[in-house]
Order: sequence, then C-alpha cells, then structure tokens
Amino acid sequence: MGGFEVHPDPEVRVREYKIGAIGAGMIMADCHLAAYAEAGFPVVAISSRTRDHAQAVAERWQIETVWDTPEELICDPNVEIVDIAFPPDQQPDLIRKALAAPNVKAILAQKPLALSLEEAKKLRDEAKAAGKPLSVNQNMRFDQSVQSLKQILDEGIIGDPVFAQIDMHAIPHWQPFLRDYDRLTLSNMSVHHLDALRFLFGDPVEVTSLVRSDPRIEFDHTDGIVVTSLRFPSGLLALSLEDVWSGPREEGYVDDQFINWRVEGSLGVAKGTIGWPTGAPSTLSYASTSHTNGQWVTPQWETMWFPHAFVGVMEQLQFALKSGTEPVLNVTDNVRTMALVEAAYQSIEESRSLRINLAQDEWRISS
Repeated sequence: MGGFEVHPDPEVRVREYKIGAIGAGMIMADCHLAAYAEAGFPVVAISSRTRDHAQAVAERWQIETVWDTPEELICDPNVEIVDIAFPPDQQPDLIRKALAAPNVKAILAQKPLALSLEEAKKLRDEAKAAGKPLSVNQNMRFDQSVQSLKQILDEGIIGDPVFAQIDMHAIPHWQPFLRDYDRLTLSNMSVHHLDALRFLFGDPVEVTSLVRSDPRIEFDHTDGIVVTSLRFPSGLLALSLEDVWSGPREEGYVDDQFINWRVEGSLGVAKGTIGWPTGAPSTLSYASTSHTNGQWVTPQWETMWFPHAFVGVMEQLQFALKSGTEPVLNVTDNVRTMALVEAAYQSIEESRSLRINLAQDEWRISS
C-alpha cells in the first residue's frame, strides 16, 4: 500500500435519527433502503404515489408504517429525517412541506434538487431560514473509488493534478418521468461526474460543453451524448464524457459498457473504474514516484457504489444533526453544482467556452 491506507467506506458514527422514506421506486427500494438496512439506520415510515407500491416495499424492508400520501408521512411525529426520492418537478413542494413540519429535523433530497437553478437557490435560502439541514443525494461522492481517490489527492501522493478524465459508455436507468423534461443527460447523468470533479478538485473557472442527440434513444431529447471540459484555477484540465446508450445493446449481443477514470499528477497517476454498469465493485490503482517507488498499488474492497454509497449519504446527514455541523452534501454546495450544470447548458446554447465564478453568492455566469 506504499505506507498509505485508503478508507473506501465511511465509518457509521450516528444512526439514531428516524427516517421517513418518500418514494418506492428502484432508487429507494434497491439502493437507499438496502444501504440503510445494512448500516442499521432506522426507517420508520414510507409513502409513495401508489400505496400498493409503498406497501410492497415496506414488507420487503420491514417498515412499520405505510402512509397514503407523502404529506401524511411528513406530518408523522415519529419521522425526524425525510428522505425524498420523487421526480424533481414535484420535489420542491415536498421539501417546503418538510421544512414547515415541526417534527422534521432534516431533509435528504434527490438530485437534481429542482428543475431550475433559481428554484434551487430559493430552496437553499428557505432551508437556511428554517434552520434545518437540507442535503442533496450526490451519491457518487461516496463511490469507493472516488472516496479513495480523494484521500490520495489530499495526501499529495500523486502530486499536483494536471489532467483528469471520466469516460462513460454505459446505459443508466432512465426514469419514465424524464421523457417529459427538455433536459436529459447533462442534468441527470453528467451531474454525477461534474459534482465528483468539484468534490475532488474544487470549483472550475471555465466550462465548455458539446452535445448531440442520440438516435438510439427512443424519446425526444437534445443532450444525449455529452462532452464537457473544465479548467480549474491551478491550470488543471478535466474532461467528462457521457455516452449513455452504449452498444451493442440488443438482446443476444455482448455489450461493452464501462465507466473509467484517470488522474495524471506531477508525481504519479491514479486510475480506476466505476463498477456500477457491470454490478461489480469500483476499482483504483495508483503509482507515485514519491510514495510507491513508481510501482502500482491496488487497494481492494468488496462494497459497491449501488447500494453501499448510500450509507455514506445518510450517515453524513445523521452526523450533521448529532454534531450541529453542516452536512457534507449541503444544499449550498449543491447549488454550485447546479450552477455548473446551468453553465454547461449555456455553453451549448451559445457554442462557446464560458468563464464562471461559482463562489459568488449569485454564481453568475459570464463570458
């Protein structure tokens, strides 16, 4: 290990606050609740748009209370954290109801937080006024390879980052409601990668995005395949590529889905894979002239992005409540990620690179 031990999964420090789950789809049933059961987080109630779906998920995960509506769950005096997995056009209204409920201490929302940057900023300000932590589920930050890479970067093992790349050729689970929106890949898949790059390297100062529609996608859209480049204050360049209909994908054909990443540094290289497309653990290998004598080191772990990363997402909110500190995945930081996505869309519309300043309170985008 070159004298350095990575910690791919966070320690569960707090597990006492009772959770009410809103939503009974794949992301809640197979990711959130699976992770919570493993970590021992108490889920005391569930609701969804369809009670039968919520009832089935409740029986699967031994959740005691099923409510007919999300509004009833939010008012349940036994619920302390509201965990929302609903479409982004419906999420802001539920967040506001949770902010007003005296029993609710904190909220975990899905990304994207809202359908517009302006709405996200309003929710940020309303949460601050209510004095309640609002956290956004940017779960790729808790992928095991991303967590380990962050530790390697912070330790200076590969020196100053020079170039970074995330290269995705994989087919995500597109929720049916996305067919009704005018935005697809950038706001729903690229956002994972752009947020992870912010987590790893800080705020970029320049963004350039190119897109094309993908003829393999069966519904209308603009941003099917996306290529985004970022420039950071240090000079670091980062590239994020999303091909979300990777083929061959027809029945009976052997596909070639993958997500790879690589970071070149002044003292070495780190590279790895995101295991989600193949249902395997993510991986990381690194070599450093200062720490590994130029030899490759490959830590091992058994956990995966889906579902285990969702342990870290809930744990950081549980810990924030207990310690009175800001959640790691706090809404103010997430608004900056949303501003970066908005800047990428503006770059596409104007066919040019944009200088950006995400640190300003208004996070204005300028030429």
